Amino acid sequence: KIERVMVLTASWAAVAAALMQGFSLSFGLIVAIGAQNAFVLGQGLRKEHLGSVVLFCALADAALILAGVFGLAQALAERAFLARLLALAGAVFLAAYGYQVLMRMRAGAALRPSQSATGATRSSVLAQAAAFTFLNPHVYLDTVVLLGTVSVRFTGMDKLAYGTGAATASFVFFFALGYGASLLAPQMQRPNAWRVLDTIIAVVMFALAIGMARAGGWLGA
Repeated sequence: KIERVMVLTASWAAVAAALMQGFSLSFGLIVAIGAQNAFVLGQGLRKEHLGSVVLFCALADAALILAGVFGLAQALAERAFLARLLALAGAVFLAAYGYQVLMRMRAGAALRPSQSATGATRSSVLAQAAAFTFLNPHVYLDTVVLLGTVSVRFTGMDKLAYGTGAATASFVFFFALGYGASLLAPQMQRPNAWRVLDTIIAVVMFALAIGMARAGGWLGA
């Protein structure tokens, strides 16, 4: 009986370790500033369909993570041209969104705190969230390839625990980012605050678009 208890204890310890490794690695990757995070932050500040946005982003990331953990990483790695097309589509979308943000920045009246919500429909906002998620090759690199590759060392319950931990990190991060943005609301009462935020977001979008196009081989190094 003592040996059985020791085996079970070691087994659960391994599962817990795998879960924590998945959570910490996923959280470390997702925290990096990117197009998807900037979009969620903006929606959080505007409080525009926020619940739907953070839930969609968390579920989408979790689905990609679990797909990578359970085999999609290898399949994606074998289709290099698909990655190039994805990079081009993502670069075009990010550049277009960056331009849209610049135009919004110029319309200062639309960015007053009392008019923080743009009036966009839930479906259009979720469509943008989907584009930020699925047209970004870096999302696949982080969620599918990197996390999926690391999962190779695990089997059985340990693999499931690793994937669960990684997926949980997405939920924790996106809900914290979206709803935590409300803490910045008082700062956004200043006249130029929205302009500064949109300028930063636009610069990030253009930089990511260029980097994505280069990574896909569509622009010179």
